[in-house]
Amino acid sequence: MAFPEPKPKKPELPKKLVQNLECKQGAVRAVRFNVDGNYCLTCGSDKSLKLWNPHKGTLLKTYSGHGYEVLDAAGSFDNSQLCSCGADKTVALWDVASGQVIRKFRGHAGKVNCVQFNEEATVILSGSIDSSVRCWDCRSRRPDPIQILDEAKDGVSSLKVSDYEILSGSVDGRVRRYDLRAGELYSDYIGSPVTSVCFSKDGQCTLAASLDSTLRLLDKDTGELLGEYTGHKNTAYKLDCCLSEKDTHVASCSEDGKVYFWDLVEGSLTLSLTVGRGVVQSLSFHPSEPGLLTATEGRVQFWREETHTAEEQPPAC
Repeated sequence: MAFPEPKPKKPELPKKLVQNLECKQGAVRAVRFNVDGNYCLTCGSDKSLKLWNPHKGTLLKTYSGHGYEVLDAAGSFDNSQLCSCGADKTVALWDVASGQVIRKFRGHAGKVNCVQFNEEATVILSGSIDSSVRCWDCRSRRPDPIQILDEAKDGVSSLKVSDYEILSGSVDGRVRRYDLRAGELYSDYIGSPVTSVCFSKDGQCTLAASLDSTLRLLDKDTGELLGEYTGHKNTAYKLDCCLSEKDTHVASCSEDGKVYFWDLVEGSLTLSLTVGRGVVQSLSFHPSEPGLLTATEGRVQFWREETHTAEEQPPAC
């Protein structure tokens, strides 16, 4: 006789605060997990970029080299390099171990909002207020971009890269997806300035946040609207949105000091997590576990699920 399969456990959401990092770098503009979720990067308004172990709450390195506030950063697949961008119109490629700038890419005509590596970390893609996405070759000494995507009619606010596509969100109210294998551009009109875009983990859907305080889940291939999520406040700032590690929930920053979680399928509000008093500017979901980083004012908080037990701290010698 076959026993029935055990009922799958309900997905847990991160709501227990396990670390509170005082970043000491002015306002934290963005917080980003690295590829495996063991480390994170914080981008400061004091021109610095910092690398942390959020599980232990320790600062590992500070990277200085931008001329103005840092707005976004990303780590390479092998954790050996970082890229960052900022209001000084530049994109920087860093060596993680030495803390030195390897290359600086100049060419954008305004502040650079978002930056991503491609999968092999051979190309950096950057999106700017100048309405363009630029692709920079990390390995050549060429100062100019290898490609410029200038279809946006207003500033590019958000950018994500998969193995063969580029997803961008723009203030012109459109989400654009460049399919590099097919050489096609797909554009979906949201109608309100788009502040953040991301792919679902299964690669079937895209999520877009916009300044009408609404998140929209779109079918990647058809552009069909699959879900709308409301209840948070986002009317003035560029705020992040994301999906949980198993695509069960949609999450968004909010201007009322909270992070909101919705059930992806039902669209119902599952959790509103009070983070602080000010605007929650940025968030990042752990790639494989129920862990969440949030940035508000000068602090970053690390949240885990209720059943999580903290790592044992080594005794101080």
